[in-house]
Amino acid sequence: MFAPIEDLSKIRILISNDDGIHAPGIKVLERIARALSNDVWVVAPDAEQSAAGHSLTIRRPLRIRKLSRRRFSVDGTPTDSVLLGINHILKDRKPDLVLSGINRGANLGEDVTYSGTVAAAMEAVILGVPAFAFSQFTTLDHPVKWATAEHWAPGIIRRALSVGWGRNVLINVNFPDVLHNQVSGIEVARQGKRKIGDELAERLDPRGDPYVWIGAQRAEERSAPGTDLEAVVRGAISITPLCVDLTDHATMGGLSAVFA
Repeated sequence: MFAPIEDLSKIRILISNDDGIHAPGIKVLERIARALSNDVWVVAPDAEQSAAGHSLTIRRPLRIRKLSRRRFSVDGTPTDSVLLGINHILKDRKPDLVLSGINRGANLGEDVTYSGTVAAAMEAVILGVPAFAFSQFTTLDHPVKWATAEHWAPGIIRRALSVGWGRNVLINVNFPDVLHNQVSGIEVARQGKRKIGDELAERLDPRGDPYVWIGAQRAEERSAPGTDLEAVVRGAISITPLCVDLTDHATMGGLSAVFA
């Protein structure tokens, strides 16, 4: 188990994301972290890495750029950034907590398998550090309501850390596309179903060669009760514990009987 943390003022916090070091969401998350502790560090990709998943760069060297005393960019993925942050930049005193985000757009349902935001938190957990992934749900015709995440995130972090959780678990948090005073509640919800890839744009490039561009349309189950997607669409904050161990133990029993 990750031990509960009652006094956050003395902890070291590492921040990363997948939208890049200059994204507005990471600046919001920095303010959130500094409301909890004075020891806040940022190590994030130098450019957007959305949908990078849990990819690790192993075929070329990675370059770290120091932007200020506690802010660094990495020319790699979110996973690279957290790995270098924990095992290289902060190797003398590793962080007590990793916060990833705040992602522009939700990470719900199957999004979590593609998300670099979730992957950054996953890498932290694999390296033995408790972690949150934060995402702000938004729609194309609405301005991003960063203030909703900024208002609610500090309390969520404090309350979750007061109880602790399993060492192979990260906490995935999605904020709804409503003003902070219109949030209907905080709900612990299971992962829903939401799959990208139904919209494929087939076109020709300027040289006449065909290409396919994966669009944003998703097949969603918005009404399934108890899911992260249903909660966020209804205006609630969803909190979903995600397990890094992907083993399906129920299936193991059936397979063990067949292969005994």
